[in-house]
Amino acid sequence: MLYCGKKSCFVAVPSVFMFVILLTHYWKRSMFQNDTPRIIYVEPVPTDQTLELCGGKPASNTIAALEDNRTFIVAPYFDNRESKITRVIGIVHHEEVTALYCWFCCQPDGEVHVSRADIDVHSDRFDFPYGAADLLCAEPPTCDPSYVSIHSFPNGNIEQLPRFEIKNRKPEPFSADFTVCISTMFGNYNNVLQFIQSMEMYKILGAQRVVIYKNSCSPLMESVLAFYIAEGTVEVVPWPITSHLKVSPHWRFPKDGTHIGYYGQITALNDCVYRNMYRSRFVLLNDIDEIILPAKHPDWKTMMRSLQEQNPETGVFLFENHIFPNTVFTATAVFNISSWNAVPGVNILQHIHREANRKDRYNPRKMIVDPRKVIQTSVHSVLKMYGNSLAVSNNIAITFHCREPYEPDVPKVTLIRDATLWRYNASLLINVNKVLHKSGILKTMLKP
Repeated sequence: MLYCGKKSCFVAVPSVFMFVILLTHYWKRSMFQNDTPRIIYVEPVPTDQTLELCGGKPASNTIAALEDNRTFIVAPYFDNRESKITRVIGIVHHEEVTALYCWFCCQPDGEVHVSRADIDVHSDRFDFPYGAADLLCAEPPTCDPSYVSIHSFPNGNIEQLPRFEIKNRKPEPFSADFTVCISTMFGNYNNVLQFIQSMEMYKILGAQRVVIYKNSCSPLMESVLAFYIAEGTVEVVPWPITSHLKVSPHWRFPKDGTHIGYYGQITALNDCVYRNMYRSRFVLLNDIDEIILPAKHPDWKTMMRSLQEQNPETGVFLFENHIFPNTVFTATAVFNISSWNAVPGVNILQHIHREANRKDRYNPRKMIVDPRKVIQTSVHSVLKMYGNSLAVSNNIAITFHCREPYEPDVPKVTLIRDATLWRYNASLLINVNKVLHKSGILKTMLKP
C-alpha cells in the first residue's frame, strides 16, 4: 500500500506539472490575442526592482514621451465608475503601439504590480497616424496606488521611466459650477481684445474657472494670462506637443507627413474633462472665439437648471455653432471705443450679424457636459457617455462664434441680425475696461 501510494504519487506529480505548463502556455497566449480580455492582472514583479520603480523620477512635463517614441502620456486618472481602473490619457500611434503595461507601486510596502493596458484609441482620429487614446489598466485589488509608470513590457529595467501621480483618487468638493476648457492656444496667439471679452463674458454667464492648454502665444498675451492667473480665474496647462510631434493646423489628415491634427486638441479636451471631473458641476468645451450664449435665460446656471429639470437623464448638452463674421461691422459708435482700437484683436460687440444655416453644410455644436457622465469626448460631440445627449434648440441658446466667414463673398443683406450679445453690453464694457487698466495692457499699448 505504501509502495503503491508512492508510485501513484510519482505518477500524479508529472500530471500536475504538465497541467501547469499547459495553463502557463494558454495564459501567455491569451495576453497577446485580441479576442480575449485585454485588461489582465499580472503577479507582482520581483522585489529587487521595487525600490527602483517606487523611487522613479516624477513626470515633469504635461506630455511625456515613452522610450518607444510612439506613446505620449498626459495624465492618469482613477476611474471607478464601472470597475477599479486607472485611465491614462495619452497619445499613441494607432498602428505601431500594440502593447503597454501599467506598473503600480503600492504603498507603504513598495510592492509593484503590473497590469496590461487596454489601448483604446478614440474613434475621431480623422485619419492622422496619431490619436488620443485611453490606456485602461486594472488596479491591484490589495491597494489604492498613488503612482503609476507606463512601459512597453511587463518586465525589464524601467528605473528611468517617469512616474505619474494618479489623479481623482479622492474626489474633492466642487470648487466651481462652470469650468470652460479651451484647447489649444497656439500659433503665437495674439487676439488679445477678443480673448479678454470672451473671458469677461464667461464670468458674466457664470464661469468660475477657465482652463487653457497653451502651446504658444505672444508676449502681450502672456501678460493677460498672468493677470487672469493672479485673479484666480485662469489655469494654464502647458501643452508642448510640438516638442514631440509634427502637428497640423487642420482637423483632417492632409497626407503631408504631419502626425496629429489641430495641435492634439482632442487629447487636451479629454484631459480637461477628467481634470475637472470632481472639481466642477459642469464643463464647457469650446474655443476662445466661441461663447455659448443663452437666448431665454440670463446665465448658464439658470439655463442648465431648466434643461436638467426637463431632461433628468441627460449629461451632454449640445449648442449649434453660428458664425458671426468679423469682417462685417455694425455702425454703432458706442461700441467703437478709441482706447480699444490700440489693443490687437477683434471687438465682438461690433459683429452682430450671423450667417444663415446652409442645408448643404454641417453646423457643428459645442457642449456643456456633466463631466462625471463623460467617458470619451471629441470636439463637437461626446463619443462615449453615461446617459443621454441633447441638441439644445436655438431659441434657448446658440454658440456665438466670431471669426472669419465661411463664405466671404456673401452680401451683408443675406446675414441675420442677432444682437443677443448686446443684452450684456453694459457689464461687458465696464469689465473689459477694468481688465485693460488693471493689467496694464492699455498703458503698454498707448505709451509713445
